[in-house]
Amino acid sequence: MQIEHSDLVSTISHIHSECAEFLRTSLAKKGLPNLASSHGYILYLLSVNPRMSMNELSKKINRDKSTTTVLVKKLETLGFVTTCVNPADSRSKQVELTQTGRTYNQYTKEISDELKKTFFADLNPQEITQLEFLLEKISSNFNQTKSNL
Repeated sequence: MQIEHSDLVSTISHIHSECAEFLRTSLAKKGLPNLASSHGYILYLLSVNPRMSMNELSKKINRDKSTTTVLVKKLETLGFVTTCVNPADSRSKQVELTQTGRTYNQYTKEISDELKKTFFADLNPQEITQLEFLLEKISSNFNQTKSNL
């Protein structure tokens, strides 16, 4: 049976929706707020890089500065991050996790590990490597197209 290209895109979209639902349900079970994936990615980035500028975050999450500001303000309101003026450049702000944000990340790491376990359940290591390679290629195609626009 030959799969139409549009079916592959639909499958990827379906997987994205299933992952989002898995995360939403898992967060709700733990009594944690359901944040947008961009919020979660900001919290993750700050767990790897303890202090980042708004500009760095914008680039990493692939959002414009005003959108990043709105996302960070919500996280600040929830008590997950704090912002402060960058001592090296008073025109920019830096963002860092609070203890509440670090605790949230601990819970989401457990949830993420469960998601990965489900995601890769029936795949062997070679299939996972091949899948990663192919998805990176597709992502690169979009990056190249975007830079040519």
